[in-house]
Amino acid sequence: MAEQTLVGGLRAVEMYYRSVREISSGSAAFLQTQTRLNTPNMGVLMPEAYRELCDFTNQSVALFGLELVQTLDAIKKFEDRDVPFRWVSVYMPVNYLREEKAERGIMGYIERYRIDSNRLCFELPDKLLLETGGGAAENISKLRNRGFHFMLSGFGAASTPMMRLSDFAVDYVLMSPEVTTYLGRDERSDNAVKSMITFAKDMGAEPIADGVVNASQAEALFEFECNYCTGTLAGKYTQERYIRRRGDDADNDDDEAQE
Repeated sequence: MAEQTLVGGLRAVEMYYRSVREISSGSAAFLQTQTRLNTPNMGVLMPEAYRELCDFTNQSVALFGLELVQTLDAIKKFEDRDVPFRWVSVYMPVNYLREEKAERGIMGYIERYRIDSNRLCFELPDKLLLETGGGAAENISKLRNRGFHFMLSGFGAASTPMMRLSDFAVDYVLMSPEVTTYLGRDERSDNAVKSMITFAKDMGAEPIADGVVNASQAEALFEFECNYCTGTLAGKYTQERYIRRRGDDADNDDDEAQE
């Protein structure tokens, strides 16, 4: 996989991080990344502008190498600062999971950076559920046996084939923000959200609610046995250098640092 490069003196890839919070305590449990690309002609690109197109090409594997390097480097810095977190996520394209060398490649980076595998979670797009070849599911199992975590994102969106979750052993499902919007509409909508949470748990995955904006939504989710949430309530994406232990001078809730 490729090493990081520069574009106009800036990193080609810039990683931002946001908290996934435990609802019961309000404390940060995990850190989810967002990748922004610095391009010479189009400026800064957000994931929605490039990810889908990139995932259809081999560029997605090279980009994953850049993202992984920066994430591993950030994990070491967070540990040095005593930032509390269980794992940090990094987006992994399905293209990479199809490769026979996937496990060997990941372990090479882990040994180089001397990071515990349980500190890293690979975030997978919901298009994983369309895979039928078996190679992706096999590599997920191999890497999970090494101690890595996996989180399926976009779960519960209208286009997601939810039943296919039974074919892939992931540790977490990040529910689509679309799911959160159903909370509080009426009893049927609440029951639909609750059923989705129960389904994920029955498949052995811990659900994480996305798009949570207020405490009443978090309370309803907790009542439905969803223990984690992210979104505006949990905090915005910010750069690695601003993330510190709570109470330090450069805390990760510094409004000027957040985007």
